[in-house]
Parts: sequence; structure tokens; C-alpha cells
Amino acid sequence: MYDNYRRDSGPAVFLSWKRRDGELLFIKSNSKRNAMQHYDSFSSEETFEIGRKLAEKAEPGAIYALSGDLGVGKTVFTKGFAAGLGITEPVNSPTFTILQVYEGGRLPLYHFDVYRIEEPEEMEEVGLDDYLFGKGVCLIEWAEQIAECLPETTKIIRIRKDLSRGLDYRSIDVE
Repeated sequence: MYDNYRRDSGPAVFLSWKRRDGELLFIKSNSKRNAMQHYDSFSSEETFEIGRKLAEKAEPGAIYALSGDLGVGKTVFTKGFAAGLGITEPVNSPTFTILQVYEGGRLPLYHFDVYRIEEPEEMEEVGLDDYLFGKGVCLIEWAEQIAECLPETTKIIRIRKDLSRGLDYRSIDVE
């Protein structure tokens, strides 16, 4: 288990990772109780739609950390999120480029895929802080890799499969 305390301008935030039943969990807590929203998705279209609806409420400076295993639907969710911001260009996971910027919507979308990041310090080269505290919205796939770089205001989105509910079922929690 990896633990990290992060202090920004507010109270200390505890970020941790642990494995349960083979799944990597990304946990955030602080002195305030985090409100959680839960969504059930039974298709990639529903996952897309959940992302779209969440983006319609997104505000400048919002940061979303996406957590979920490979192939769980993080990129499908991101495509829906981009559509919710009014972005019409094709959205792909920036696995090899780390960052893709989309500026064609009501807010810029800064889409990160940090799967290949070995050390959080590598994000300085990308200019992470410029995006985290910029005028757009950050959506970060594999955010567990750089949790120590993220501010306490980061919203965590966990996407999980549950094969007992069907091959296409996804549980999506937002806190």
C-alpha cells in the first residue's frame, strides 16, 4: 500500500492506494465527509452519457482523477465528457503523448493519460500545474500514478466492472 499526505491551501488530504480483490483502489479523504454519486452503466453508450452529463456541470479549474483497470471504459467516459463540453473533434487516449488538449468546447479539456509515468516529478516537464490551475478542465487517466501532485479539490471517478451483473456493466462512483 502506498500512502501520501498532501497539504495545499486547505486541510491535509490523505490519498492512498491499496489492492482489494486484485483491484487498485484510489482513496481520498479529509476532515470533510466526501459526497459520492453512484451510477450504473450497462453499455458503453451509457458510460459515454454519464461522462457527458458530468461535463455539462463542470466548471473552469475542475480536476477529475479517473481510476479503473485497463479496458474498464475510462476513454469511453472521457469521450462522453468531451461531448458534454461541446468538443466535436475525435478524442483518443494520449497514452504515448501524456497530454491531449481540446479547445473546441465551452471549456478547454486537458486530457492526461499518465499510465507510463514512472515518477510524479516527470509531470513538471509537461507543465502539469499550468493545466491544473488553468481555465479548463483536467481529466486524468491513471491518476494514481501522480496523486501526490493533485490538489485536494480533485474529484475522483472510479469505474469498475462487475461481471456478475453482465459483461458490459460498469459501476461508476464520483466523489
